[in-house]
Amino acid sequence: MGRAASATLLGTALMLTALPPAAHAGARPAAPPVQPGDESSGGPAHTAEECDADPSSCHGSNRLYQYIYSLGIHPFTSPHDVREQLTGNFWLFPVRGACPTRIRPKDKCELLGGNPVLVESIGYDHLQIATLPGHALGEGLHIRFTFTRGLGFQYLIVTAWQNKPTACTEKTLCNAASRVGAWALWRLLAETLAVSAYLA
Repeated sequence: MGRAASATLLGTALMLTALPPAAHAGARPAAPPVQPGDESSGGPAHTAEECDADPSSCHGSNRLYQYIYSLGIHPFTSPHDVREQLTGNFWLFPVRGACPTRIRPKDKCELLGGNPVLVESIGYDHLQIATLPGHALGEGLHIRFTFTRGLGFQYLIVTAWQNKPTACTEKTLCNAASRVGAWALWRLLAETLAVSAYLA
């Protein structure tokens, strides 16, 4: 079985086990759960520093999705605390694979299934990774995990974009399956962090 098929099966399995009822979706009502981009366009790549200074500049027309999850009420926990807990205890990541327990910027490691990634950036309230050659979803996919708080509620915002279309994003079925799988996967991460944030 190929890597792409393995990734699709993993995403489907996670979707079947992690899909919540609509009442518990946890997304902010002000923002749509998905904001797909135009995968047909190329566009320039952006450095992690540019993304840190202006996150919207990273996405452009190559945005694949943006999902927003509620982590529940954590009035005494900052977004930095939650981010620090994730990067310092990376076993919380649902597909950690062979990555170290504590990750740092510029680390390279393999997620579950032998999918290599680069830790592009770790900031006060975010973690950003990028897929490397050999990843089942293709090279040059950037995923940014941003933590924010409002009125005591913590939120996880996951945004993905690409440097250029990959073999998967050019195929309708693979693209749709990877987005659905990603929604379920990051939902699982949000549910884990919703509990662990009490210890942050």
